[in-house]
Amino acid sequence: MARDQIDMTPLQSRDELVAWLEAGVKPESEFRIGTEHEKTPFTLEGHQPVPYEGAKGIGALLEGMKLLLGWEPIMERGNIIGLYDVTGGGAISLEPGGQFELSGAPVETVHQTQSELMAHLAQVREIATPLGIGFLGLGMTPSWSREQIPVMPKGRYKIMRNYMPKVGKYGLDMMFRTCTVQTNLDFSSEADMVKKLRVSLALQPIATALFANSPFTEGKPNGFLSFRSEIWRDTDNARSGMIPFAFEDGMGFERYVDYALDVPMYFVKRGEEYIDVSGSSFRDFFAGKNKILPGERPTLSDWANHLSTIFPEVRLKRYLEMRGADGVPWGRLPALPAFWVGLLYDNDSLDAAWDIVRHWTAPERQALRDDVPRFGFKARIKDRYLFEIAKECLILSHAGLRRRGRIDHLGRDESRFLEPLERIIEAGRSPAEEMLEKFDGAWKGSVEPVYQEYAF
Repeated sequence: MARDQIDMTPLQSRDELVAWLEAGVKPESEFRIGTEHEKTPFTLEGHQPVPYEGAKGIGALLEGMKLLLGWEPIMERGNIIGLYDVTGGGAISLEPGGQFELSGAPVETVHQTQSELMAHLAQVREIATPLGIGFLGLGMTPSWSREQIPVMPKGRYKIMRNYMPKVGKYGLDMMFRTCTVQTNLDFSSEADMVKKLRVSLALQPIATALFANSPFTEGKPNGFLSFRSEIWRDTDNARSGMIPFAFEDGMGFERYVDYALDVPMYFVKRGEEYIDVSGSSFRDFFAGKNKILPGERPTLSDWANHLSTIFPEVRLKRYLEMRGADGVPWGRLPALPAFWVGLLYDNDSLDAAWDIVRHWTAPERQALRDDVPRFGFKARIKDRYLFEIAKECLILSHAGLRRRGRIDHLGRDESRFLEPLERIIEAGRSPAEEMLEKFDGAWKGSVEPVYQEYAF
């Protein structure tokens, strides 16, 4: 998650909320790619969760990274909870259970995404290995119970932890046991935003199937290929899902603002303090009618924070965030930005992708999204298997990346980063299915080997 914003200008009108989103519009020449990925820290000895405190804890890891990188620390009540790269714009933050997140800087090509990732992994290893910490590239912790997982010292998470069980079955699992990789992409106009949002929402289940990588819970198969994706189906449905309104006539920045105004809030941040306003709407806060902060009006900072607590499959901020993929081992990470850049940043591919999804209805899109965590490529929409559609989209993405023609120093374009996905399609099965086969075969019914084979 991004750093909590600090613009404290009080808001006067709904137009300002719309304008905040609209400010994301930029010319194609300024389009960038942002990649965020989370990984689960574990103790190299014993494969246990890593606490925040202590000489070998997550706090010590962040302190070491601060010294190594020279990045600005992000502090909360005397604890280091993240780092910020003032020059490049990247950040390191902690998810609730200590999942270690790199929010990459906005870069121009997937080659740069790859370089950033490799540098980050080398840096993290340099500090983590002497502390006895490793990192796992899975969509969900494969062997720990929720009770085992330490809680990071962040005020917003305390509020979320209390609120989550009131609104869904899996909110705490989402917070403490899941990891994702996501890609953030730009738009050149309101119409461009809407088109990209629709295409990426409809096709998010394809990313879920291609990256499905969370088949184990507490040491046993859980019956799903992406249990992380299943978790999101019952975390908090007031703030997640397939946002069907995005496909209706009149969709634009204003319509998203109206949706966000009614999504229940978690917190309001004042100075160092997180004030629990969970369950109340931003609309009431905007009208000065929040019971906890009577008469107080929100700031742009409150709005930016609120938008970061909405979790649809694709999220609109000042860019679009693709949120459907499980966390994966490092070799497969650049494949996610490559896939979406090839589809969305090339107009021919974007048009062709829209042709694939334009006739799907809201119930059909929802059914596909509901089926994909369990069935992966075998999920269906209309009379087609998701596998066929995934294959088609991969071809479109590949063509889009070739047309983009961003060449590295060896003369290769970005389509090379799709290779891991092309291997998955050739094999006809998702990463989770491959893992389940190993569990039944070479791993002899144990998930312990993941800590070697799927570690960073």
